[in-house]
Amino acid sequence: MTPAPATPHTPARTIDEVIARLTGVIDVARREPKPMGRLGYFAALYRKVTISVKEGIHAGRFEDGARMERLDVNFANRYLEAYDLHRNGQIPTQSWQVSFEAARHWRPIVLQHLLLGINAHINLDLGAAAVETCPGDELQPLQHDFNEINKILASLVQPVQDAIGGVSPWIGFLEKIDPSADDAIINFSMDRARASAWKFAVRLNSLGVDERVSAVKERDLDVAALGRLVYKPGRVILPLGLLAIRLRESGDVPRVIDALS
Repeated sequence: MTPAPATPHTPARTIDEVIARLTGVIDVARREPKPMGRLGYFAALYRKVTISVKEGIHAGRFEDGARMERLDVNFANRYLEAYDLHRNGQIPTQSWQVSFEAARHWRPIVLQHLLLGINAHINLDLGAAAVETCPGDELQPLQHDFNEINKILASLVQPVQDAIGGVSPWIGFLEKIDPSADDAIINFSMDRARASAWKFAVRLNSLGVDERVSAVKERDLDVAALGRLVYKPGRVILPLGLLAIRLRESGDVPRVIDALS
């Protein structure tokens, strides 16, 4: 089957447009040959998170719902732009390139695909999106709502774990492989990633335009390095354990997407 043609990136303007664009990514992933279809895993998880943020805005969970929607849209557009660049044969940030490269290969487990997307999007994109949305003196008042997203994410942790367990029955074996391992996969922390993203936003906000560009490029190198550890861990025992998990994991891309949606 020939992959669907890529289209130039057109930024989303509302959270509903973000959800529609993510649905489009998922629909393409369902139709594509298996390697590229794995790009739908992160998109399915991201759509679930975005819908939860939209519901939180409507429920009044945030101090400024309109501001949160702007942040959500600016944040999502960084992923959508990276995705469109990749589909057009162009090179996105190195952080996203690691994630997209992994989708071409059979061996990474579902959790690795998700963590690679989370790594690029939170550790690199989120801080930059926060400063884009609330520059200068507007940034500090954003912190409460920025942190409120953690509670939304926390509420999704168990359902996502259950979903992964449904398509990857040996995933629980991961933490038993080497509990003391200082490894990016085992020890990846969403809370630490978001705390780091806020510190990065504060740093960017203190810089001039040219310095900011350099700081983002430097950060991209560091985040890509972490992504490569998630993609190809260096320990001998852990890769063997991941292979065992992968051998028991579903290779049915639409089924995995459905589980994560």
